[in-house]
Amino acid sequence: MADINFSRPSPGPDSRPAEGRSHTPRPGDLRWDIIELLFFAYRDFVGDADHELEAFGFGRAHHRVLHFVHRYPGLKVADLLDVLRITKQSLGRVLKQLLDQGYIVQKTGNNDRRQRLLFATAKGEALVAKLAGLQTDRINRALREIGPSGADTVRQFLRAMIDHDDPDKVLETILRAGNATAKE
Repeated sequence: MADINFSRPSPGPDSRPAEGRSHTPRPGDLRWDIIELLFFAYRDFVGDADHELEAFGFGRAHHRVLHFVHRYPGLKVADLLDVLRITKQSLGRVLKQLLDQGYIVQKTGNNDRRQRLLFATAKGEALVAKLAGLQTDRINRALREIGPSGADTVRQFLRAMIDHDDPDKVLETILRAGNATAKE
């Protein structure tokens, strides 16, 4: 196995590409430090839930569907597609499993019978709570290390990482909510 050298110098604060400048940065301008930390943070953050989901024969797509259906009861299938940015076929396969196994129910819209509205069942809510508990434990451990003011900085950083050019309805709701729902 090859040795990994973690002693590369970090780029300075002015390493962001300027407006109109090519999006191919010079090698010294790349933010390997943050890129790799995000990679490993994401791996471990979803890994806690992945391990739990394996027992159900579910994967990350199932987790994301359950999460957003639970958090936004009555979410339209079309809006869920916008949130997840996956194909109808991919969502259809995952939804079928979650519906067939009783984690989600689908209802027609009151005003528009063509709408398919999604709701988590008690079984689905219990699984979401278990997964969110694992992830909350990881978040809380990390926040204890950086202190109370660090949570706001983390939240600001994550919001700044999100593309706001074409926000979907759920993302608009999240961004509008600001810090008020941070502890929900």
